[in-house]
Amino acid sequence: TPRLSHPPTSGPQVHSDFTAAATRGAMAVIDGNVMAINPSEDTKMQMFIWNNIFFSLGFDVRDHYKDFGGDVAAYVAPTNDLNGVRTYNAVDVEGLYTLGTVVVDYRGYRVTAQSIIPGILERDQEQSVVYGSIDFGKTVVSHPRYLELLERTSRPLKILRHRVLNDRDEEVELCSSVECKGIIGNDGRHYILDLLRTFPPDLNFLPVPGEVLPEECTRAGFPRAHRHKLCCLRQELVDAFVEHRYLLFMKLAALQLMQQKASKMEIPPSLENGDPPSSESKPKDPPAPEVGSEEEGSSASGLAKVKELAETIASDDGTADPRSREVIRNACKAVGSISSTAFDVRFNPDIFSPGVRFPESCQEEVRNQKQLLKDAAAFLLSCQIPGLVKDFADHAVLPMDGATLAEVMRQRGINMRYLGKVLDLVLRSPARDQLDHIYKIGIGELITRSAKHIFKTYLQGVELSGLSAAISHFLNCFLSSYPNPVAHLPADELVSKKRNRRRRNRPPGAADNTAWAVMTPQELWKNICQEAKNYFDFSLECETVDQAVETYGLQKITLLREISLKTGIQILLKEYSFDSRHKPAFTEEDVLNIFPVVKHVNPKASDAFHFFQSGQAKVQQGFLKEGCELINEALNLFNNVYGAMHVEICACLRLLARLHYIMGDYAEALSNQQKAVLMSERVMGIEHPNTIQEYMHLALYCFASSQLSTALSLLYRARYLTLLVFGEDHPEMALLDNNIGLVLHGVMECDLSLRFLENALAVSTKYHGPKSLKVALSHHLVARVYESKAEFRSALQHEKEGYTIYKTQLGEDHEKTKESSEYLKCLTQQAVALQRTMNEIYRNGSSANIPPLKFTAPSMASVLEQLNVINGILFIPLSQKDLENLKAEVARRHQLQEASGNRDKAEEPMATEPEPAGASEDAASQPAAAKDPPSLSLQG
Repeated sequence: TPRLSHPPTSGPQVHSDFTAAATRGAMAVIDGNVMAINPSEDTKMQMFIWNNIFFSLGFDVRDHYKDFGGDVAAYVAPTNDLNGVRTYNAVDVEGLYTLGTVVVDYRGYRVTAQSIIPGILERDQEQSVVYGSIDFGKTVVSHPRYLELLERTSRPLKILRHRVLNDRDEEVELCSSVECKGIIGNDGRHYILDLLRTFPPDLNFLPVPGEVLPEECTRAGFPRAHRHKLCCLRQELVDAFVEHRYLLFMKLAALQLMQQKASKMEIPPSLENGDPPSSESKPKDPPAPEVGSEEEGSSASGLAKVKELAETIASDDGTADPRSREVIRNACKAVGSISSTAFDVRFNPDIFSPGVRFPESCQEEVRNQKQLLKDAAAFLLSCQIPGLVKDFADHAVLPMDGATLAEVMRQRGINMRYLGKVLDLVLRSPARDQLDHIYKIGIGELITRSAKHIFKTYLQGVELSGLSAAISHFLNCFLSSYPNPVAHLPADELVSKKRNRRRRNRPPGAADNTAWAVMTPQELWKNICQEAKNYFDFSLECETVDQAVETYGLQKITLLREISLKTGIQILLKEYSFDSRHKPAFTEEDVLNIFPVVKHVNPKASDAFHFFQSGQAKVQQGFLKEGCELINEALNLFNNVYGAMHVEICACLRLLARLHYIMGDYAEALSNQQKAVLMSERVMGIEHPNTIQEYMHLALYCFASSQLSTALSLLYRARYLTLLVFGEDHPEMALLDNNIGLVLHGVMECDLSLRFLENALAVSTKYHGPKSLKVALSHHLVARVYESKAEFRSALQHEKEGYTIYKTQLGEDHEKTKESSEYLKCLTQQAVALQRTMNEIYRNGSSANIPPLKFTAPSMASVLEQLNVINGILFIPLSQKDLENLKAEVARRHQLQEASGNRDKAEEPMATEPEPAGASEDAASQPAAAKDPPSLSLQG
């Protein structure tokens, strides 16, 4: 944790040092190089202290998790606990401390590393716990200071203060789950630990006898029994659900108010002609509702009144009339608010916990809480997952590999165990073809995650000396077409000597050390399909790797990349012949190393992040200079807090480069983007989708600085990596190929250019539909190359296609349609001139007097202009006066928005935000005019 009794500025530094030390320690523990503190016990139950860090293994020791799913629950508990630590750290309540926590997966084992509470080792745990329960709710204690501290986290974390019964039937008040323990260290600090139930349980995966889930859930086949009973909802889901409820609350109240008003068209209540509420008095916690365009006008004013009313009643100054109070009370009841005078939704984390009992007086509250949990489970299925699939279909998010897909799901609060459900919905979606890439990534993720689960138990029986043989055997069974790979067991004398010498250091729980050698590809793939069915509830139609590749269009190299990243395998960089049926693809020399996979808390540099966001906001309003200054400020702060290399710094540099580019300073843009590329390669990995994005930006700035060959090399590299990470058929590939085609056209490599541009056209047509503006632009780019080749018929054909799309989508009078029609005329004239010349030749033979044909290379400026358009950078030429007017208008709108509190995010023509890795500037890569009216000026 950043608070290991160090000054606050050193937070992230302490953090990364602790994580590094914990990782080293965990590896030493598993490799058998650390003495246990309880050496006489069974290896699974041993605990270790090394370098003042406490290590425990992810097994169910002393039947602690017997009711929750045994070893499986003990394996997930540490990650749930880590999520809890992350959340409490983010809320940052003065006086409340968490333990430094790192979870390390290494060689099939999960090790939890924690900092030690000062003085805890001298006393018994029973005496030291002053808050919470050590036996899942039988004996429960509370502590006034803890209640006071945790009360401050209750609002941001949506946790309800509640009462439970202990084994002597006394009521005890808590403001967290019962497992959360409070221990006061010898340093006098209040520590909380065991935060594995910070968030409410996910009822879709927790069948409770006698409880019936809403129809949305039962229709999707829930509840399903999961392997453990610790499934909980993600924090992002809880926040989205509460926001959804707040909108519902506002709408219900507005509706009732309007009905009241309609029924009595008499004197309006005192509040309606009172002063308008000041913009400061809006309730702090609930997010401002975004009023949909379909309910403009009447209901918008209705919502404003409700807001006013809610504030009046919440401040409780007696001015609101009883009927208005009734309105708010009804709306509160309908959305499950815990207060009847204001909107306030919170969850009781102990509902449905085995062994927790509630007092009689709270039964009503418990019933409401159970209903709220069912609603949240239904909300995930009926709103979040369909919303995600819709975003995929609209290309609002563009994942490129398993990691970026997982990130997009988690941002919407959808746990990975729902992956099967997401894929089912993709399959049934009307836009199934436009979701091809998502389906492919999803299936690959499903297969590699299932293989990872199997690999974990597979590795647990392997001795250190047999590690590379075992891993290469597993990879052969998983990926090689060779039908019966044989495992090479390490030579006997090696093993037996080691065994005698290091009897005590056998891997925890390992019995037979050669069981792994008998695995066959058929058996592994059968297990993968079974695992996919049991865990993700998805039926895979394949019995071998080759069938999987055939059926789902996957690439073996992509599967290899995914499984290596997930399990920490490092392999030799070379061409592997996966498809050879005569020899296995991997030998043990190919497996170089196995790394630990580490989960930890990333501390946030909140001040710097605040500067960064303000900078973005300024840029989006067109104040580029001010934006630049703020982002430079953020960059300095990030550098001070994180050191030289960090993801956030990378995002800062990318945005700065873009700003300098827009302001015409190409050299500065190039220098910043170069740093961003280097950083992304180091921090994210050389083939991470984010790095691919950075290469594309760098290529654009290189082209603008007339470094054409460098630009091409970078684009080819980006394309090669995209092929490795995903394959040909991805929407992002269209953007890449358009870039490559344009640069090649600039150097008059017309035939090659056409191959890329026509591929881009095909991909765009598939993913955006044949009528989209992207496709029109693609047709235009192809037409330009045909024009350079003097093949006017083909050029005309493509430009006509583009013209038709512009005409139907934008209308006759739109400038894009007019431009296209002008270009058509120009092409027709050239075609006619060429035809005349040809006729002349036919008539007069070789003696004809012909002016030589001019093949025109496009000017670099025109190529750059097209590059800017497809990469979503728009320049709108404005006079100084226009600029001033626009700035005034922007400022005026900004004030209006602040006042009403409805921040409807204006669609920005530049994607300046740090996109989630792999998201492209999708909205922006349409021609400027497709965004009528342009919402931002970028150049005077």
